[in-house]
Amino acid sequence: MKRVDLNCDMGEMPEAILDGTQESLMPSLTSVSIACGGHAGDAQTMKTTIEQALRRKVAIGAHPGYPDRVNFGRLELSLPPEAIADSVFEQVKALAGIAAGCKADVTQVKPHGALYNQAVGNRAIAEAIAIGVARWNRAVILMGLAGSLMLDVFREAGFRVAAEAFADRRYEANGTLRSRKFEDALIRDPAEAARQALQIVERGTVTAHDGSEVAIDAQTICIHGDTPGASKIAAAVSQTLRKAGVELSALR
Repeated sequence: MKRVDLNCDMGEMPEAILDGTQESLMPSLTSVSIACGGHAGDAQTMKTTIEQALRRKVAIGAHPGYPDRVNFGRLELSLPPEAIADSVFEQVKALAGIAAGCKADVTQVKPHGALYNQAVGNRAIAEAIAIGVARWNRAVILMGLAGSLMLDVFREAGFRVAAEAFADRRYEANGTLRSRKFEDALIRDPAEAARQALQIVERGTVTAHDGSEVAIDAQTICIHGDTPGASKIAAAVSQTLRKAGVELSALR
């Protein structure tokens, strides 16, 4: 039986926590990546999201990003590696401290936004992320884009890794994510996102925006919590995968 983790970026929008949107995603997921004070999030949003995950028995991960709330961590910054490592360490440590208070474990770390995208092909940035996480704990899984340099760097640093693919993002022919500056970068239709997730799991490929097929070997599939209609997308992806006989389970 094929198996995959279904993860979602969370704790980024207080309004989604207050109106119940965030918690409505939880039944479809097996893990969450929680914003920990860099691009978004604070002590209260972290605690609330952790508690929601615990109620649903969903694995908990940290989601550090550039400390740039104005641009939601999606603007490339020219920070020295030491500053990146320091920021990642402080963010992950903050989430881990709150998780400990909730008697929860942080089992994986996934960079956010521009930090993630730059680490895909920039060894120095990927190394800085690994250094920051290692300063806190080496016994966690580092998540990164399937087929990218960042996974090689994380492995070299001694981490277990999980290759990630995306249900709600379109791809370029080289396997990178299509930039959000393009109108078609996001997949908003739940049925289309579900088809893409199923293709990734069953065929090990994704159809790029130009129609070409790209090989994707992924252990985890992401749905962005801030994508419009995210709860419907997550439900469609989850239901489609389960109907196809795919086991949804957290990373091990």
